[in-house]
Amino acid sequence: MTQAPQDAPTTDHALARTLGYAGLIPFVLLAVLLWLVETNLGIWLSIALVGYGALILSFLGGIHWGLAWVRSSHAQDPSLRKHLLWGVMPSLLAWPGLLMPAHAGLAWLGFLLVLCYLVDRVLYRQAGVADWLSLRFHLSAVAALSCFIGAAAI
Repeated sequence: MTQAPQDAPTTDHALARTLGYAGLIPFVLLAVLLWLVETNLGIWLSIALVGYGALILSFLGGIHWGLAWVRSSHAQDPSLRKHLLWGVMPSLLAWPGLLMPAHAGLAWLGFLLVLCYLVDRVLYRQAGVADWLSLRFHLSAVAALSCFIGAAAI
């Protein structure tokens, strides 16, 4: 069996950071464009930003299902149930944001991004992955701020 190089975790963390920050590009770009374009195009951009925000919230819930999957090999792990239950909440809570007028939907999704971070501060620590919280804070803060800025532009 081959062993991973010693610097593999560092490389993986760097890749995760790069991909995470790249995932902010649609948030920031769409929020800025909403301030710069005419109303007709702004409608499409706001739909795109709401949709992207809802997708990201679903992704954040999926992380918990992944944590539960990994932890399922630990017999009687009490946090398994918490991860499974919370894992579906971001998607369910984001869905109404897709149905609201864009300004309200963006404000709602921004609030949910903050809420998910606050819940994850507890659950990530319990799962032993608290070292990801710094990255999560940066990503969540920019994503939520982009939603709020986008909402203000509409």
